[in-house]
Amino acid sequence: MASSAPISVRPLDPSDADRWRELFKAYREFYRLQESAEVESRVWGWLVDPDHESEGLVAEDDGRIVAIAHYRRFARPSTGTVGIWLDDLFTDPQIRGKGAGRALIERLQRIAALEGRSVVRWITAEDNRQAQALYDTLATRTDWVTYDAKPAEA
Repeated sequence: MASSAPISVRPLDPSDADRWRELFKAYREFYRLQESAEVESRVWGWLVDPDHESEGLVAEDDGRIVAIAHYRRFARPSTGTVGIWLDDLFTDPQIRGKGAGRALIERLQRIAALEGRSVVRWITAEDNRQAQALYDTLATRTDWVTYDAKPAEA
């Protein structure tokens, strides 16, 4: 049972591997991505490599990891600034609505402020209404449309 203590957020630690894998696997399943131990291992390697651009945070409820976030800094040439890009955010479905996602985004906002970053930015699926209900309370929805282009054949 969840405690009445607030959700706490901390950097991802190598000892979090098992629980991170559970949540990352569920995140990929949520977005209908094919299960892949290779992808899981690669991303985990990025997150625990201090020289890689990707970093991770975990949200805990009563000492149990209930949500994960992956982020990185990105250059914004149009403004001459650097922002923080939230790549992935996933909360255990059993605890959604308890503040874990909010706590992770708010931590990223504090990191951005401390580092003098210009923005915390992310995307979500158009049909992810539950997440959007939270995001609309924390950020401004933009008018930008996202495109994905496949690399040219070599």
